[in-house]
Amino acid sequence: MGDLRQGGKRLLARVLTRIETHAQDVETAAFLDQACSDAKGIVLGLTGPPGVGKSSLTDSLIKAYREQDKTVAVLAIDPSSAVTGGALLGDRTRLKTDPLDDAVFVRSMAARDRLGGLSDHAVAAIAVLRAVCDQVIVETVGIGQSESDLKQVADTVLLCIQPGSGDSLQFMKAGIMELPDLVAVTKADMGVLARRAASDVAGALSLSSGGNTAWTVPVTEVSAQTGAGIPELLGKAAEHHAYLVQAGLNARRRRQHVAWFRDMVRSEFGVSGLELAERRLEADWFSLALSEPFASFASFAAEVRQRLA
Repeated sequence: MGDLRQGGKRLLARVLTRIETHAQDVETAAFLDQACSDAKGIVLGLTGPPGVGKSSLTDSLIKAYREQDKTVAVLAIDPSSAVTGGALLGDRTRLKTDPLDDAVFVRSMAARDRLGGLSDHAVAAIAVLRAVCDQVIVETVGIGQSESDLKQVADTVLLCIQPGSGDSLQFMKAGIMELPDLVAVTKADMGVLARRAASDVAGALSLSSGGNTAWTVPVTEVSAQTGAGIPELLGKAAEHHAYLVQAGLNARRRRQHVAWFRDMVRSEFGVSGLELAERRLEADWFSLALSEPFASFASFAAEVRQRLA
């Protein structure tokens, strides 16, 4: 991983492209598992409805992290083209980053067929990016599958809410308030509307603790336009990371690895394939996936295909 960290943005881009085109290779799986075991950075996942200002907030977060002299990677998950399967929106075009700054890397990736969630390629990319950069920001396309997927890859999930949108009631009905670790009310420069939204969201959170009483989800009003609230938001994110370290961050990430393995099996072989993995206790696939999720999947997939041949 040391060579990749020193290789610059061009090498990192080539590595991510190879992951997308050679995902089934044994060598690729071994490389990804090495990245999993050498996680350096913190993963912050941003989600929220379209138009809430996630890209503008991401832009502000990049600047704030760079002021802290941190290397930053952004993975922007876009909707997929029904024709090519490629990313449609291209979030890179909306971020005002310095192309000469080698400490900032931005990549768009298609959601593919995950209904707004994270594809297996995106999960693999996150594993690499967190092994290379101090801070990884994953920006999803919107509300839906993305929250539950983000919980399986991010250390901290940040839900963005827009003032005056009436989203808080919908969030309560959908149970979405059980998923975020932080909440940001964007466009705080709207004044009264922003304060009302923050109050509504705080009320929704009080009704939905998600079974977690050790961490109280904070609500922060932020404005990408003026920069208000950004330092406070970063402070809350740092507090959540400290909480995770104390609670057992490495154990949490190993559980995420098992979730990645399950998702890869389900995506490739469906529910029947997942049932097969669960029945094959002698292989103990899920224990192997704790530390080697990608190699475990490659071995399992090879065995299944051999059976079907």
